[in-house]
Amino acid sequence: MTNSILAFGMPGGWELVIIVLVIVLLFGAKKIPELAKGLGRGIREFKDASKEIKDEIDNGIKDEDKK
Repeated sequence: MTNSILAFGMPGGWELVIIVLVIVLLFGAKKIPELAKGLGRGIREFKDASKEIKDEIDNGIKDEDKK
C-alpha cells in the first residue's frame, strides 16, 4: 500500500508544464493573476487565523500555569 502512495509523489518538470498549460487553457491568461491574488489572500488569512488560534492556546496555558 505504501509503495503505491509513494509512486504518486510530487510532479516533475514536464508534469508541471502540462498542469500550467491546462490552467492557461481553462482560465485564460487574463484570469490567472486574479486567481493567484485570491489564492494569496486565502493563504494569508489561513496563516493569520492559525496564528490567532495558537496565541489563544498559548495564553490559555499561561493563565492555567499562573493559577
